[in-house]
Amino acid sequence: MKNNTTQRSGFAYFFYGIELALSPEIRRFVILPLLANIILVGGALFYLFSHLDRWISSWMGQLPEFLSWLSYLLWPLLVLTILATFSYFFSTLANFIAAPFNGLLAEKVEEHLTGAKINDDGMLSVIKDTPRILAREWRKLVYILPKAIGLFLLLLIPALGQTIGPILWFIFTAWILAIQYCDYAFDNHKISFNDMRYNLKQKQGKAYGFGVLVSVFTTIPILNLIVMPVAVCGATAMWVAEFKK
Repeated sequence: MKNNTTQRSGFAYFFYGIELALSPEIRRFVILPLLANIILVGGALFYLFSHLDRWISSWMGQLPEFLSWLSYLLWPLLVLTILATFSYFFSTLANFIAAPFNGLLAEKVEEHLTGAKINDDGMLSVIKDTPRILAREWRKLVYILPKAIGLFLLLLIPALGQTIGPILWFIFTAWILAIQYCDYAFDNHKISFNDMRYNLKQKQGKAYGFGVLVSVFTTIPILNLIVMPVAVCGATAMWVAEFKK
């Protein structure tokens, strides 16, 4: 699969990521990111489903009586918001821990797609670059946390926050997940975080399309356990086709 620079929609890059993750050349680099995601996200979801019904009932009880008719609309939105928040938080933690291996996976996917070697050091390069990679993950958190906290506080506002908060949170999550997974390939080429964001903004439709599908799959039990390596593969394919040149 050499010189594969076919441009796709944001949705299609995600599904192409599945194909790449399952390819014989890439499968062995998927194992470590996959294990990190299964352990952290799987444990979080087990806790979440043990408490979800109680949390939803408590939030719905805060609606004013004259807005009670909204409960039929808000209930699924709140469920999706809580699922997305939990999945996103623990996926972020898993990404932080697995960042060096995600960077290696992105590197191998790019080499697979282009036929060009990026780094000859293999695991030695991963070990050597770990402090820089973790610093990059921290940079992402600094960008994300203030916005995430603001949206979370919005969700606590009765009526208004519970109506528009879930929608804004979903849009925000799609953008952040596009940043999270596209950044590995950009970082492999030492492109700054701000320049990476600028490039994604030039193709927001594809970035949001990709991020929306990643966000949806992170809320689906079982499937969300395999999202991390698939998203890295799909985002790297986007880098090769849309941004590298």
